Amino acid sequence: MKKLCRRGNRAIAMGHVVMQIRIATPADADAIAAAEAATQRTPGLLVGHPGEIPVEAYRSKIAKLATDGRYIVAEADGGLVGHAFLDPMPMRANAHVFTLTIVVHPGHVERGIGNAMLRDLLDWAQRDARVGKVELNVRAGNLRAQHLYQKFGFVEEARFRRRVHRLDGVFEDDIGMAWFPRR
Repeated sequence: MKKLCRRGNRAIAMGHVVMQIRIATPADADAIAAAEAATQRTPGLLVGHPGEIPVEAYRSKIAKLATDGRYIVAEADGGLVGHAFLDPMPMRANAHVFTLTIVVHPGHVERGIGNAMLRDLLDWAQRDARVGKVELNVRAGNLRAQHLYQKFGFVEEARFRRRVHRLDGVFEDDIGMAWFPRR
């Protein structure tokens, strides 16, 4: 069976499952918070600890990015399977820099979801004149994510030594990466 990724009215072949990428709504906040809490239990993926970010913070971020940036979710199998966003930095001097966060929910890795969400966000960033740079931090041990970002043209800019103290007690480096739109 062919997998389709739908972005608006556009379908993209993805492999085995029908997936849709859409703009996040405040109603998605509970599912996003639950997925992040589950993801945070795996050392080396997300910085936060389970339950550290209240559900209301997700609702607020979704509402803010409805005008200031872009917040998307991936749906498949009757539920959310990923979420991602681009959030501009707050000061005028660096508001052209958007921070990328991307999360493929547990049990849904290796299905092209991260690839589809990243493609959607970078396509949007390429078209939006406010975006001059996209930055992210990725754990040094998260080679799968690093490979994905490199595939899309991200370059390493920095290494932050022992920046993340994981749930398992290990300190891990963060790697700062960046992507620049071509205009």
